[in-house]
Amino acid sequence: MRQQLLELKDQALAQLAEANDEAALDELRTRFLGRKGLLTGLLRQTGTLPPEERPAFGQLANQVKQELEAALETATAELGRKSRSQAARPGVDPTLPGIRPRRGRLHPITQTERLILEVFTRMGFSVVDTPEVETDWYCFEALNMPPDHPARDMQDTFYLSNGVVLRTHTSSSQIRTMEKEPPPIRIVCPGKAFRRDSDATHTPMFHQVEGLMVGEDISFADLKGVLINLVHQVFGPEVPVRFRPSFFPFTEPSAEVDIGCVVCGGEGCRVCSHTGWLEILGSGMVDPNVYKNVGYDPDKVTGFAFGMGIERIAMLRWGIDDLRLFYDNDLRFLRQF
Repeated sequence: MRQQLLELKDQALAQLAEANDEAALDELRTRFLGRKGLLTGLLRQTGTLPPEERPAFGQLANQVKQELEAALETATAELGRKSRSQAARPGVDPTLPGIRPRRGRLHPITQTERLILEVFTRMGFSVVDTPEVETDWYCFEALNMPPDHPARDMQDTFYLSNGVVLRTHTSSSQIRTMEKEPPPIRIVCPGKAFRRDSDATHTPMFHQVEGLMVGEDISFADLKGVLINLVHQVFGPEVPVRFRPSFFPFTEPSAEVDIGCVVCGGEGCRVCSHTGWLEILGSGMVDPNVYKNVGYDPDKVTGFAFGMGIERIAMLRWGIDDLRLFYDNDLRFLRQF
């Protein structure tokens, strides 16, 4: 009977914790402490116990009764406090207009990347994705970069382990694609690249779009046509374009592409260093050594490659003067786009 008494107390306290209105509390009071309640029923069986056990049982029963009465009083007072608090609150008018959540926007980097990819897919290019963690072979060796090339210096490259790096450009997509597919090829590869550099115009992580077109009888004229179309689609048909001789290990001949300064209209300003021109991307005809590294015959195929920084394009499109603004997550800045 002692065990039954303790179990009854636990049962009452558990049900009391779940009661959420006065009717439930009254029902529990009657069930456990009423004249015909469970506790009263146990007390009436005291006479069946041996005489020596009756005093201890009676004392425990009174203790249980006091605990339950105190718990009921506490629950009743708490329920009354909650009712008064809710009554003091103003009513909710369901006819009032709701508060509209702020509408999200695509990040300016994402908007620019999608615009560039849309231009190239309309010209028949396919979009490919390649790993951000690359081997030395795909990132440098296969792209005709000898071990002593400055781009391979640890001041520029994040080395993860011997022969494994965070890609410094998306140009590794050229090698991976040509290894898997025979010509003709026409691809663009957007993605992140990583270099040890950080200032108003450079960040350790940035975005690039790399392009490659390989097939028969592809010339520098094709390269010019594709990139001039890109510039006019992104910046407008009135923007002038020029190709300036340059050098890249994996293209020969190579050229950097400049556009007329979108800030001063080509008249000369601080942004364009008073030249009237802004460099936006690098390009060139694929070097024959690159073809040999992927098993292509350089006597049968030709092609061109190009690469551009998405942040650079976005900065010029919207007149942004600090690259770090793209990554500060300042909503005042991002809402403008």
